[in-house]
Amino acid sequence: MGIAMAALMPHPPIIIPEVGKRNVETVSRTQKAMRDLAGRINAISPEVLVMITPHGPVFRDRVAVLDAERFEGDLGAFGASSVRFSYSGDRALARAIYEEASARGVKVVRLSSDLDHGVMVPLYYLREAGIRCPLALLTFALLPVPRLYTLGQAIESAVTKLGRCAVLIASGDLSHRLTPDAPAGFDPVGKVFDAQIVDAIKKGNFEGILSADQDLVERAGECGYRPLVMLLGALSNLGRIKTEVLSYEGPFGVGYAVASFEIEGQGQKHGGDCTGSRCDASPTSAMTRLAKEALEAYVRERRVIEPPDPLPPEMRGRAGVFVSLKMEGELRGCIGTYRPVTENIATEIIRNAIEAGTMDPRFPPVSKGELEKLVYSVDVLTEPEPVHDIEELDPKRYGVIVKKGYATGLLLPDLEGVDTVEKQLEIAKMKAGINPKDTRVNIYKFEVKRYH
Repeated sequence: MGIAMAALMPHPPIIIPEVGKRNVETVSRTQKAMRDLAGRINAISPEVLVMITPHGPVFRDRVAVLDAERFEGDLGAFGASSVRFSYSGDRALARAIYEEASARGVKVVRLSSDLDHGVMVPLYYLREAGIRCPLALLTFALLPVPRLYTLGQAIESAVTKLGRCAVLIASGDLSHRLTPDAPAGFDPVGKVFDAQIVDAIKKGNFEGILSADQDLVERAGECGYRPLVMLLGALSNLGRIKTEVLSYEGPFGVGYAVASFEIEGQGQKHGGDCTGSRCDASPTSAMTRLAKEALEAYVRERRVIEPPDPLPPEMRGRAGVFVSLKMEGELRGCIGTYRPVTENIATEIIRNAIEAGTMDPRFPPVSKGELEKLVYSVDVLTEPEPVHDIEELDPKRYGVIVKKGYATGLLLPDLEGVDTVEKQLEIAKMKAGINPKDTRVNIYKFEVKRYH
């Protein structure tokens, strides 16, 4: 888990057909690139979209993290009130970003806010591609480049520590001063600025972006530079990045660049399994079939089904089991046990499938109308074994459980961005509310097999 991909997406409302109407043909290249990019993002099946917008609340000295149960908005200000958006907010991730940024000395403030067009225009194309996962939203601040870069690193750290599979979107246009009739007036350096940024993205020359002359940035009259700096900070610890500029044009005196930033070696690795755990990819495996039958029988008839008779060999033992539900790419429920509480794996699946659909406190109970839209996954855990020496651990092979008193934190194995034992233990301790530097904890290891 972690940031699987990042993108720079422009936000001119005119590229929305309901807004631009006949004028959308003028920006057809941008439209095509937005659809192409949205398709690539959809292939990753992200659990959350982290979006940086320049049109939310902006302060000189602190970044705003937007924190809400649900974000809503429409394009009525641009003559298209019928184009409406309603997305759930990932409040846990918003709080984690706030905490990570604060720990790094970057001032942040948590606010609630409606969706602005810097978010809604990219969302139009992402939604069109089938992406409806929760949002974590931020603005930027008028801070120096190093501070914004550090804020980006805080975003990446928060995403990784919470185990989210995320795509990061920097929403922003380039120069608003490309032509004499441009909305912010004309400045000849606007074209110079755009050419430098586009060329640097094409070549993966991130230093060229970060060291851009600030007078040039100011004169360009842009709104995408600072979100882009934050994006680069978020990618700084993720290895080699493959960049591509899908399109660039400036037909109305404003530069629109669509670009992707893909972490090499991942590609679509996150698709359908953002944990990276070893996976039985069969969509009709006996495990997931049983979870589906259990929840459907309970929701439709309030009936708890019996385990299969005879039990399949893989269900005869006892093990901890997690059952996860997704709907339209968005988490819809997840309940599990890291040690068995029933007589066999089949009964464990039935119990946890019903509870994932009806008792996850983060969601309302699944309705009958939602049943056909659900996608199921089942994780079967091996019995946790006590760890006497951290040399026994391998974050790619083993998940970990840390305990201190009643506090318990669990982290699955083979997570993106969790490459060392030390980092794995640190995150597990934080999930348990244990000081990461506390060594007086009991550690257990386990393995996982996922059926999807």
